Amino acid sequence: MRNWKLPAIAALAASIAACTVGPDYVRPESPAPAHFASAAQPDPGSRAELPADPAAVTEFWNGFNDPLLSRLVEQALASNHDLRIALANLDRANALLGGTRFDAVPVVTAEAEARDARASADQLPGVERDGRDAKSYSAGLRASWELDLFGRIRRGIEAQSAEAGASAADLAAAQIVVAADVASTYAELRGLQERLRVANDNARNQLDTLRLLEARFSAGRGTEFDTSRATAQLETTRSRIPALESAIAIDMHRIAVLTGQSPEALVDELQPEQPLPALPARIDAGTPGELLRRRPDVAAAEQRLHAATARIGVATADLFPRFTLGGLLGSQAIGAGDLFERDSETRLLALGVDWSFLDVGHVRARISASNANASAELARYEQSVLRALEDTENALTRYAHARVEDAHLQRAAASSSRAAELARTRFDAGASDLLEVLDAERTRLQAQDALAVARTQSVTSAIGLYRAMAGGWPGQTPQRKSIAAN
Repeated sequence: MRNWKLPAIAALAASIAACTVGPDYVRPESPAPAHFASAAQPDPGSRAELPADPAAVTEFWNGFNDPLLSRLVEQALASNHDLRIALANLDRANALLGGTRFDAVPVVTAEAEARDARASADQLPGVERDGRDAKSYSAGLRASWELDLFGRIRRGIEAQSAEAGASAADLAAAQIVVAADVASTYAELRGLQERLRVANDNARNQLDTLRLLEARFSAGRGTEFDTSRATAQLETTRSRIPALESAIAIDMHRIAVLTGQSPEALVDELQPEQPLPALPARIDAGTPGELLRRRPDVAAAEQRLHAATARIGVATADLFPRFTLGGLLGSQAIGAGDLFERDSETRLLALGVDWSFLDVGHVRARISASNANASAELARYEQSVLRALEDTENALTRYAHARVEDAHLQRAAASSSRAAELARTRFDAGASDLLEVLDAERTRLQAQDALAVARTQSVTSAIGLYRAMAGGWPGQTPQRKSIAAN
């Protein structure tokens, strides 16, 4: 009769294994408009066309045709410390998932014991000393298995699997942030270098004007008032330079840290002036539905909602009894040499029942807490969807208007440079006074500086659009660095 007990219990467990309590996860509906409102705005003429190949979003930094930028982004994706943290979190989640899966299989342990005991004379009165000695030896295998009759373990595995998926999405989101931060900081650096060049060029031009006025004043053909005005304008222009140099150094330090290096590591490499990365001719934002499918922050929020839903089932399973099947197969003997002999065999088969499910008050409270947590995760998911749409709409708007501003300021800078040249020619010919020259030079400086700022904003707004679009490029795994044991 005893030979059929274990198979019968296993068959019973398999027959009702399909009983899994708690709600099954259903992906929530995320209604999204057919098109982005900003992408449907009339093209003002200078704005880049938006429809294009969506594949261009992949590894967007290569689209700027700047080898140094591409290398810096790749280095950041490999060595950035925030990404290493996100990768460690993913490894941790996967390790916990592996541990949770072991809950579904029997736990087998081995044990052995050698005992040499002596009872006291009070315990065994009248027995000689040698007769109170007792030796025993035992060895065996012990197994225990929770029969997951109501899906508590399966829901736990489901929840941890979703948590691992959320951690993977968190890593992808962090990669997008780091790539965009490196690219935008690099663009800001090149824009600041352009502004510094403009300030230095204008300072040299204004110094030439001042020297000319000083020569005229020395020859008796000018006034001290003219030289003082020219000196004031030159010093005002020169005052811009220290702040620009400071901002350039800060951006170089920031890029180095983003790539996992010390702040001064890239100064020599980034110090040589280079032009701003060239803007791509087209950027395709796709549709809102496509955006929501590729945004990792939305995917992470959905996975956490899935995990919270599964944990409702974990809590609900506590309303039902928990059955555990245990077994022992071993050997016990008085002498070590008699272990594993035929008559030393021991075995045990037991079915345990955990009746803590009768504590309904606490169980109901845990179920209510799990339901509330799932409601919060649902709201968090819906909020992530709205923010993703908002981010992209805003990025499209910034990009479109930055291109328009860029076009206007480019024409303004060209006209102001021509006006400054004409003012100098008129002054040299005696057809105008110095005030006209100084005013024209000041206007040229302002227009050229504003153009450099606008061009930088055009590039950073394009990078911001790529960031909002979340192109799905993260395929590179950050470097794992182990901690040496002490």
